[in-house]
Amino acid sequence: MKSCITISAIQQPCNADRQSNLQLSIDKISEAAAAGAELAVLPELHLGSYFCQSEDNGNFQLAEAIPGPTTKIFADLADRLNIVIVASLFEKRAPGLYHNTAVVFEKDGSIAGRYRKMHIPDDPGYHEKYYFTPGDPGFCPISTSVGRLGVLICWDQWFPEAARLMALAGAEILIYPTAIGWDPLDSEEEKNIQIEAWLTIQRAHAIANGIPVLACNRTGFEPSPSGQSGIAFWGSSFIAGPQGEFLQRADPAESRLLLCDIDRRKTETVRQIWPYLRDRRIDSYQGLNSRYLD
Repeated sequence: MKSCITISAIQQPCNADRQSNLQLSIDKISEAAAAGAELAVLPELHLGSYFCQSEDNGNFQLAEAIPGPTTKIFADLADRLNIVIVASLFEKRAPGLYHNTAVVFEKDGSIAGRYRKMHIPDDPGYHEKYYFTPGDPGFCPISTSVGRLGVLICWDQWFPEAARLMALAGAEILIYPTAIGWDPLDSEEEKNIQIEAWLTIQRAHAIANGIPVLACNRTGFEPSPSGQSGIAFWGSSFIAGPQGEFLQRADPAESRLLLCDIDRRKTETVRQIWPYLRDRRIDSYQGLNSRYLD
């Protein structure tokens, strides 16, 4: 396995036209492969608009089985382009049982693994608990030809426990397909606070675990079906190195392919300098299994 690899994130708008979203993703993955990328990551639920802005029983018709029609498209694409792909789907696991799922395709088109979102939000404009059951496989990296991928999804990115468990299980890079944005009615000050918090927490995961982080967000404004203010997805996808340094970063509004070379050997060097895993007091962390220490 090569130590130096080229990875990519595809920041794109996602509208109600499934086919145009899919075609844009295919075009950008093809562009990434032509530029030498061995890994391409797409945003969360990139096949359509972010339907979780409202609770609508009809949206369950958007879910599909894995394997299924969409996984066949991405499997064939991965095989044709010889690239690892991380795609994000609304999974129908069984009648009445649905997940927000990231699927990892190996270069030969096989499914290397899947991750079902563990932390499910329920906030204004993000009614995901109505649609998604929390994942049950736990925080397990997915082994691929480009390394062990610690795939997590959106709300998972705020939890240091998830990042740490992925790192402890051998993840070599943390990957966050994402759909997050602003309420357009928020003040500019509040918008800045939110995006800086989002960038900071994920860069902190890179630092605390000594591994690169790739965050891939969608971009563009999507109105709310319920007549509320909608969401202005803030883009700002980025790739950070194991010390939290920005290697690539997109602007909020652009549709863009991010490409970056990473050297997986740097993780060992960084962990030798900043040996957080060595100095963890695992004999004193029992309280982390509690909801709150009263």
